[in-house]
Amino acid sequence: MSTSSASQQRLRRMFEEGFSVADIAEPLASFDAATPADHALAVMIRRNYRVAGVRHEGVIRGYVRQEDLDTGNCGDALHEFLEGDIVPDSAGFPQLIAALKDRSQLFVDVLGQVGGIVTRTDLEKPSVRMWLFGMITIIEMGLTRLIEMAYPDDSWQHHLSQGRLDKAQMLFEERRRREQDVDLLDCLQFSDRGRIVLRDEALRTRAGFVSRSRGEQTVTQLESLRNNLAHSQDIVGSNWDTIVKLTENLDKFVGRSP
Repeated sequence: MSTSSASQQRLRRMFEEGFSVADIAEPLASFDAATPADHALAVMIRRNYRVAGVRHEGVIRGYVRQEDLDTGNCGDALHEFLEGDIVPDSAGFPQLIAALKDRSQLFVDVLGQVGGIVTRTDLEKPSVRMWLFGMITIIEMGLTRLIEMAYPDDSWQHHLSQGRLDKAQMLFEERRRREQDVDLLDCLQFSDRGRIVLRDEALRTRAGFVSRSRGEQTVTQLESLRNNLAHSQDIVGSNWDTIVKLTENLDKFVGRSP
């Protein structure tokens, strides 16, 4: 494994092990099972809780939703936890996102008991955005390394249009003017690097893309996610499918060594 490849693997481990569900989970409000439904509903509306836990003998045994509360008490509207509804607070973001793929919420096990909740909306929080941006940066590093190995002395340039090369050249000259130690490849956009790799069958295979057309779609989606992350835009509503694809394919995208 090359030095740069080893560095990429260390970065991946740091990002995977450095963030967990505990970083974004919220405490789960709860009511005793005997609490009147109308009282619990009033509290949930006032505090904007869509879901709350239901306690039996001091332990949260299930949950209620606003729309379930009408008459009777909270125990009458209780939903028991099903398999897959609960995630440990130590779980990493890939496990969390995989579990949220088919759910809007998960309950969080803290010290052996349900004590928190995490929703897709929580994925907009800074730690998740940092993690996603880090993963995309690692992918970009991998693409760059592939290009460097296959095309020494900037011989990759024939894969890009003159317009794209001109943009890179302008950025290169500006960064050199600021006395930054860069080369032309450093000044390419994410999509440019992806385009070079996808137009070379050997590199495309090594990067793990099934086909050029599928690869182009993936690169476009990842660049959209990257841009929304960089500009503090919504990602769950705009890029949810890409987030799921990225986490499902981490080994393919960031686990390969040229």
